[in-house]
Amino acid sequence: MGHSQAEKAETHQRIVDVAARRFRELGIEGISVADIMKEAGLTVGGFYKHFTSRDDLVVEALMASFAEIEESDLTQQPTLKKTIQAYLSEKHRDEVHSSCALSSLINDVSRSTDDAREVYTQRLERSLSHIENQVPPEIEGNHRAKAILAYSACVGAMGLSRAVSDPKLSRQILNTVAAELISLFSAKQSQDSVA
Repeated sequence: MGHSQAEKAETHQRIVDVAARRFRELGIEGISVADIMKEAGLTVGGFYKHFTSRDDLVVEALMASFAEIEESDLTQQPTLKKTIQAYLSEKHRDEVHSSCALSSLINDVSRSTDDAREVYTQRLERSLSHIENQVPPEIEGNHRAKAILAYSACVGAMGLSRAVSDPKLSRQILNTVAAELISLFSAKQSQDSVA
């Protein structure tokens, strides 16, 4: 790759990284291309040297956000209990710029392009498989259904905890949903209900 091609690739990645962070903070429609380019240290005129449309940037920013998740505490926990605790933490709630884009952009993506929704769907499938694999083997029933329940509860609780104005209620939402899910998926609880 020539020097100018390497610079172009670096600039392209800088734009994607800014968009990935800012979309999670402000929503897909919450920041303009001009503001993204300015934050990346570029003029808006250079945008089309890198992307054919804003929708292309959205897809790449989603992919970058999801790649970050692969290396984060949210997916690197050894047990379902620890995964739930990491996801439903105040740290995850407060660090929206680096948070799980599945929860921070759920409503934005539902109104986005088919390509954005496809990227979102693929990441959701990976997250569901991860959780399904973490359901303790002693838990009876359909582990896929249980993974969908757990992840839906986590994403919903995260959204609610960010939306409310009362810090005490926000913590209560996170802590209550985490405690209930952990209780639901504890092997001892499952064995007691069978006995």
